[in-house]
Amino acid sequence: MNKKMAGLSIAAGATLWGIIGLFVSNLYAIGFTPLQVVGVRAIAASIFLITYALLTNPQAFKIKIPDSKYFIGTGIISIVLFNWCMFVAIEETSISVAAILLYTAPAFVTIFARLLFKEKLTLRKMLALAVTIVGCAFVVGVFPNFSGTISLFGLVVGIGSGFFYALYSIFGKFALEKYDSLTVTVYTFIFAAVAVTPFSGIWSAVNLFADIKSWLYIAGLGFLSSMLAFILYTKGLQYIESSRASIIATIEPVVAAIIGFFIFQETLQMWQYVGIIMVIAAVIIVQENSRSLPEKTIADNEASL
Repeated sequence: MNKKMAGLSIAAGATLWGIIGLFVSNLYAIGFTPLQVVGVRAIAASIFLITYALLTNPQAFKIKIPDSKYFIGTGIISIVLFNWCMFVAIEETSISVAAILLYTAPAFVTIFARLLFKEKLTLRKMLALAVTIVGCAFVVGVFPNFSGTISLFGLVVGIGSGFFYALYSIFGKFALEKYDSLTVTVYTFIFAAVAVTPFSGIWSAVNLFADIKSWLYIAGLGFLSSMLAFILYTKGLQYIESSRASIIATIEPVVAAIIGFFIFQETLQMWQYVGIIMVIAAVIIVQENSRSLPEKTIADNEASL
C-alpha cells in the first residue's frame, strides 16, 4: 500500500466514524445510557473482529504477553478513556464544545510523533493543523457565534478526550512495529471490552435488547463504525506518519455534519460550510506530494532566516 492509498484508507475509516451518530442517537432514543453504548460498542466490535480474524487470519491472535502493554494503551487508555472523557465533556459543556475539544487530538499527535518517532515538524503539517482546528471549530458551530462559559472541569475533560483520542495513533504506531494491523485492532477492542463491561451497567438494560432495532443499531455501530473503521484507519497508519494520519482523520466531523444535515434535517450555517471546506483543504494540504509543495521543516525555515 502506497501513501496515497494509506491516506484514502484513513479517510474511509474516519468517514465511518463520522456516521456513528446514526447508530448512537437511535440507541439513546431506545433508552441506552452513554456508558452502556460504550460497552455495547466494545463488545460488538470484539465479536465481529474475532469472527473476522478466525475466518481470514487465525495467526492474528498470536502475541507475546509482554506486548499486552500496547493494547492496554490502545484499548483501555485510549478507547475507553477517550469515550468517557467525551461523554462527560458533553454533559459539562455542550456537544459542540466537546467536539472541538476532542479535535485537539491532531495537535497532541503531532507533538508526540515529533518527540517519540522523530517525525518532521514541517510547515505543511503546521499549516494543515491550524486550518484543521479552525475548520473544526466552524463545523461544530463554536465559532464565530459561540457565547457562553465553560467550567474548568469541562475544559479539562474535553481536552482529555482529545489527549486520549490522540494516544490511539501513538500506541498503535508502536504496536504496528511488531504486529499486523488486524492484530492491533482485534486486541484493542478485546482489551477495551474487558475493561469497560464491568462498569457499563449493561446488565440493567437487558429489556432494551428485546427491540429488534437495538440489534440493528448495535450491528451498525460494532461493524461499520468500529470494526471496519478501525481496520481501515490502523491499516493506513501502518504506511503513513501518525501526525499526517490524525489530520486526515479530522474529516470525521465534516461527515458527521453532513449526516446531521441530510438525515436529521439539522440546518447548516454559512460558517459550517466554510469549516467543511477548510477541513477538506487541510487534508489536501497534508497529502500534497513534495514536488508540488516542499516538505520544509520548521528548523530549516529558522536556519534560512
